[in-house]
Order: sequence, then structure tokens, then C-alpha cells
Amino acid sequence: MGLRLRMTRASAVRGTVCAGVLLATMTLMGCPRETGTRPGGDDSRSPGASATTSAALTSSPARRSPAPAPVPAGVPRAIPAVRSAEAATGPGWRPTEGARVVASGPLADEGRRLAGELRLGYAAGPARPGDVELVQRPGTGQGPLAAEAYELTARDGKVLVASAGEAGVFYGTRTLLQAVRSGGGLPEGVVRDAPDRAQRGLHLDIARKHFTAEWIEARLRELSALKLNQLALHFSDDQGFRIESDSHPEVVSPQRLTKAEVRRIVALAESLHITVIPEIDSPGHLGAVIAAHPTLQLRDAAGKAARGAVDIANPDAARIVDDLLREYAPLFPGAYFHLGADEYRALMAKNPEASYPRLAARAREKYGPRARVQDLATGWLNDRAALVRTLGKKAKAWNDGFFRGGVVTANKDIEVEYWTGKEIGARPPQEYLNEGRRVVNLNDEYLYYVLGQPNQFVYPTGQRIYEQWSPPVLRGTAPVPGQSGPDRVLGGRLAVWCDRPEAQNAQQVADGIRLPLAAVAQRLWDARRPTMPWQDFVNLDARVR
Repeated sequence: MGLRLRMTRASAVRGTVCAGVLLATMTLMGCPRETGTRPGGDDSRSPGASATTSAALTSSPARRSPAPAPVPAGVPRAIPAVRSAEAATGPGWRPTEGARVVASGPLADEGRRLAGELRLGYAAGPARPGDVELVQRPGTGQGPLAAEAYELTARDGKVLVASAGEAGVFYGTRTLLQAVRSGGGLPEGVVRDAPDRAQRGLHLDIARKHFTAEWIEARLRELSALKLNQLALHFSDDQGFRIESDSHPEVVSPQRLTKAEVRRIVALAESLHITVIPEIDSPGHLGAVIAAHPTLQLRDAAGKAARGAVDIANPDAARIVDDLLREYAPLFPGAYFHLGADEYRALMAKNPEASYPRLAARAREKYGPRARVQDLATGWLNDRAALVRTLGKKAKAWNDGFFRGGVVTANKDIEVEYWTGKEIGARPPQEYLNEGRRVVNLNDEYLYYVLGQPNQFVYPTGQRIYEQWSPPVLRGTAPVPGQSGPDRVLGGRLAVWCDRPEAQNAQQVADGIRLPLAAVAQRLWDARRPTMPWQDFVNLDARVR
């Protein structure tokens, strides 16, 4: 995908003058960049151009300067790669002295952000030669993801970024910014681009290992640069409960995020068109809650405690979990709440009914004589899903919280987050699709970054994801045949799990997931096998981020 510089006769005549202008412009911008070691990227309010400078550029008349050197023709280079581009004859666009980003109304913040990143002025309009204009335009994209589709046009010395939605405009500005960093500017022509999958992001375990708000915010900026749109926070587990609570402060760990910090994280995420998904995993993985409420712990017939599991026959367990769901739902205004439901110890026993007779008796009492422990667990999941539905949320749960052959069936509107086929009795992904369920891909063969690499987990590599994984590869290494299009397999996330929290520090985690995240972003934006060789992709990543 490399581009060759094409010198025109006119540019040869201009030679010395244009080279000087181009050198000055690129020196001012700091691009194209040779390295990409800027953790977190640029904040919309932090890059080089101050408000005073922007105001001065906005109010000053356009200055005459020699025409910049043409941008080499071809496809702009970005991560993820653009899916469609039509080249045209012309010089393309480079940022030049006096150029501005023009936007107004709901796009004003996007305009100011891009102006800061490109070190240009900002104005509400009208656009003039040399400017970048951001507009919302109905009909720009088609289908359910039209709000994330965009067109990016370089013509007559100007750039137009258009989309039906604000998110699409933002993604167009990401491509423009990366085109400047990778090639000095935007080639003449039109880019038409849109994601293949709706859900694209990172799943982060902050329960077992505390991460600061600043570190999480840096990851949000990293996600936004890659057009990823979800950050899931698993904040409750056996080792810790990491967000401040008013309803149950007794369960919260000393190292935790305050609600003010969470609001700050969510506000930044919203500005970057990222949804933050909270996860309170139940009825397993509740050790931090059990530590404060030991009477809730599940015990088998011999009285042995089941690690991390609450007794779902005890109504007090449901009461506390529901209190927490009600408390945190307003803190996270996005569409989803993740309910966990995985690895419940009672259902990992060889004979759950014999090992946990109290649960078996409660299942029969509640659901009839044929009911089993799995039905009681499914009822627990359905009850929590019904609650979050009243709170305006869609429920998600891990695939091993859905069972076959019971008298109780998990509600069809709960999204299946498929992570493993390695558990005993694990159902293949095809079964969920056959049931008409919608699935999100967190395949532990490729997408699990588990600190300390326990249980034969190996740190994923970006190259393996880039070359071998795709959204239909839900389990193991083979794609699911059929039924794996964007309407059924909704997307995926790279998952960081902190089973051995001291195995890596926060910076090592950030460094370790950098290229895997970029590879995931590429394969979720465009599910087709990439054409760019892996090493070229790595080199491009170093230039554009």
C-alpha cells in the first residue's frame, strides 16, 4: 500500500520554494512521524494550538503563500485501512499556513479538536480554499451503521468530511489526521468508509488490578485513534471491588476509582464516541462482596465454601447485587450493562444437584419438579437482565452462563459474549447462533491478554490476530460456517485479565496490548484478510499514532 511520489512538471519548476514551504509546514506539524510512542494520543484540549493562537488564526485574513507540493496520488494510509477510495487528478491537500478547520453546531467540538491536532485555526465558516470543513449530511452512509460511515473528499484545495452522524465525522477526522502523519496530506479524491462490525473495543479487568483514571483515559484516547467504540470495565471480582459505592461501601477496595473519576472517564469516552460498559459479574466472581457478607457464600453438601460464589437460593444475595446494579446504572449512561454469569462454581461440579442439594431444592420449588441447578442460575440471570432493562440497559453475559436443555431459558435479548470453548461442557458458538442469539467475539484463543499467562494462556500477538483471526472465528481457530455476518456476530473486544496482577505493571500492559489492539481494530473495521504485510502495518502504526 506504499505510495510513490509523483513529481509534476509544475512542481519541478517550483522545486526550491515549495520544498522550503513544505519543510516549514511539516516541521510545524511534526509530521510525518517516524515513531508512535505517544501513549494515549492527543487530547482534544491539549495539542499545540492554544485557544489564543486559534482565535488569532481564525480572525486573521488568509495569507498568500506558494502552493504546497502535491500529495502523492493513491489511497490514504491509516489504521484501520480505508475500505474504499476513488483517486482523482489533482494536488490533494496539505495543512498550510492560514488554513482552518471549519465546523459549527454539534460539530464544533470535533472541529476544535482537529484544529488543535493539525495546529490549524478554527472557524465556524464559511469555508475557503485550504480549509477542512466538517458537515453532517443525511444519506452519507447506508444501513444500520450509517452514523459511523463517512466520506472524506479532497478537491479544489479543500477537504470535506461528511457523515450522517457525529461519530462518522469524528472517524473521518481520524483518517485525515493519520493521512497527514503517514503521507503529509490527503490525496486528491474521495474516501468512502464504514465499519464492518458495530461493537469494537477493549475489555479491561480493573477488579484484580487497580488502574488509575489517568491510565484508563490514555487507553480511551488510544481506542479512539483506532476507531474503536467500546471500553468494558470489569470492576468487581474475588480480589477487589474498584468503584466507590454509596449503597454498599463495605464491599469497596481501598484502591478504587471515585465516582468523580468515573464520571470524568465516561465524559471523555463520550467525547470520543466510545461507550463505557460496566460489568458486575454474578453469581460467581463476587469474592469481594462475600468478604463483607460471609453469610452469602455458597457451600456444598459437606459445608465447603465455593470460592467467589454467592448462594443464589439466598434472597439477600440478589438484594445486594440488585442494589449495586441500580446504583451504577446511572453512572454509566451507555446502552449496556454486563452481568457476567460465567464460572459459577455450583455448575462446574460433576453433579450439581448432588453437590448442592439446597440449590437443587430451590430450583424445583421455583420452577417445577424437572428443574435443576442450571435453571436456578438461568433464572438469576434473567432476573438481573429484567432489572437492568428497567434501568434502560441491554444485558450482556458470558457464553458459559447460557445452558441447553433446561426448563428455564435465558432471555433472547441478552447478548452472548463468547469467550471460551475450553470449559467442561462448553457449548459451540453455532448453538447460540442457531437459537437466534446475537454474539460478540472475545475468543480466548486470540483475544485474551492474561497477566502472568496462567492456565496455558499466552500473551496474544498483533501479528497472529492480524493474519489469522476474524469476527467469525469465535472459538478456537476456525470460523463459524454461516450466520456470522455483522447482524449476528456484532463485533469483538480484546480482553485484559489480571489473574496475576503483579506480573506486569500498567505501562507494560499498555505496551503489550498496543499492536494487538491495532490488529483487532483492523479486523473489526474490515473483516476481510488484510493486504498490507504485517511489518508494513507495524511501521505504519509507528507513524500514525
